[in-house]
Amino acid sequence: MAEVKVKVQPPDADPVEIENRIVELCHQFPHGITDQVIQNEMPHIEAQQRAVAINRLLSMGQLDLLRSNTGLLYRIKDSQNAGKMKGSDNQEKLVYQIIEDAGNKGIWSRDIRYKSNLPLTEINKILKNLESKKLIKAVKSVAASKKKVYMLYNLQPDRSVTGGAWYSDQDFESEFVEVLNQQCFKFLQTKAETARESKQNPMIQRNSSFASSHEVWKYICELGISKVELSMEDIETILNTLIYDGKVEMTIIAAKEGTVGSVDGHMKLYRAVNPILPPTGLVRAPCGLCPVFDDCHEGGEISPSNCIYMTEWLEF
Repeated sequence: MAEVKVKVQPPDADPVEIENRIVELCHQFPHGITDQVIQNEMPHIEAQQRAVAINRLLSMGQLDLLRSNTGLLYRIKDSQNAGKMKGSDNQEKLVYQIIEDAGNKGIWSRDIRYKSNLPLTEINKILKNLESKKLIKAVKSVAASKKKVYMLYNLQPDRSVTGGAWYSDQDFESEFVEVLNQQCFKFLQTKAETARESKQNPMIQRNSSFASSHEVWKYICELGISKVELSMEDIETILNTLIYDGKVEMTIIAAKEGTVGSVDGHMKLYRAVNPILPPTGLVRAPCGLCPVFDDCHEGGEISPSNCIYMTEWLEF
């Protein structure tokens, strides 16, 4: 008698257990999981059962559905954003998620369109709606004055977007930069004069004439000449212009970890010097001293064609 093989069907898994397992996977992979990941972790679960569990989690607002280069992603929903996006449709949630992922550097509407595959008219409508809810904001970028980038409403724009301390309402504050330039050099000059008047041996005088960027930063902050908060990086940018002008020299020394003004075990020291030779024409060109040289390009807010300093230098 022939043996009859009977295929044994696995028992149906509890839908709640499937949902809980999917949520656990999303917590393990906060950037999102694909359907393939779910399938690999739960090979005994039928595709229809997975789909029912995922759709239920999406309808309950526990998961976000995202698009990526590899396909659809399921990500655990942020409890704070869940309340903000209550009542929004899936397209609006998708655009909000794309803007959130861009961080404080923002994202152009063109890139939102590329990532969402939505029509531009629909994107513009969604952006206006999100702005009216104060969930996002539009910020003008100094890299392209006619273009706006979008970011979450509560974020502080990155320096690459606003231009940092050297800009006010997308306008370059040349007078402010010049005042900082003069005050930084004045501080270093005073430090050098005090060292010379000490009447000590030349080596001690030379070492005493140096000041760290933190000391210069503290001096500028105490003067109160800046309406915006300046960082040590801002002050070092100004000090670099003085180096290019031949008025200041810099040296780097090793410093103990935790020393004020040190970075990665090193400290930058600056001192005022008297130039032995007059600077060459190339060094005296505006480009050689410009603190926003990296932001200068054709078509931008700062460009060689509209630089008044370049025009004055060429006429001279």
